[in-house]
Amino acid sequence: MPRPQRIEYEHAFYHVMNRGRGRQNTFHDELYFQAFLTTLGEAQARFDCVIHAYCLMTNHYHLLIETPKANLGRVMRHINGVYTQRYNKLKHTDGPLFRGRYKAILVEKDEYLLQLSRYIHRNPIDMTMPLVDDLAHYPWSSYPAYIGKVKPPEWLTRDFTYQMLGHRHKFKQYKAYVLRGSSDELTDFYDKGNIASVLGSDGFKKKRGQITCFMT
Repeated sequence: MPRPQRIEYEHAFYHVMNRGRGRQNTFHDELYFQAFLTTLGEAQARFDCVIHAYCLMTNHYHLLIETPKANLGRVMRHINGVYTQRYNKLKHTDGPLFRGRYKAILVEKDEYLLQLSRYIHRNPIDMTMPLVDDLAHYPWSSYPAYIGKVKPPEWLTRDFTYQMLGHRHKFKQYKAYVLRGSSDELTDFYDKGNIASVLGSDGFKKKRGQITCFMT
């Protein structure tokens, strides 16, 4: 059965995730995390994608990416491929790192982008055994930059999210928004075993043509 085509169009927004093969760790220490962030910056510069948020966990990652040039496939081939090379060099190993196909959920920005940013940033604490007590102390997500705790990387875009929040005191208000917790609707969406490939209203799904999953 042929793979369904990925939905790609100019200025599409995606929540992209991938895990280590066999749930193995993809990040072991600071060197690995930094290597992935370097790869993200390179992808942004090379393919003109817009990175709105990220969160790197021990054995997987979350990205919120916009593609002005409708080129998600090229962006992700670079990110996964180049980081795998760097991982193997650091680990003195070879072979594939990720489980294969990355999951890319097409997102309706007006309805869900702000909620999704919060969901991604809450990953280190919304788990059975939280990695930190305070999200501001988790260094491998864009959340500390969003609340003004650290200087953001040049390739991270925050203003679009701040504008959607609609508050003047952006650091304080974004922090309060995230700490309120993810919405029940979004939590239910991601708790499903087979996550749908489009996050949006019925009209958005119909317009974009919902499919089972996105393929690399």
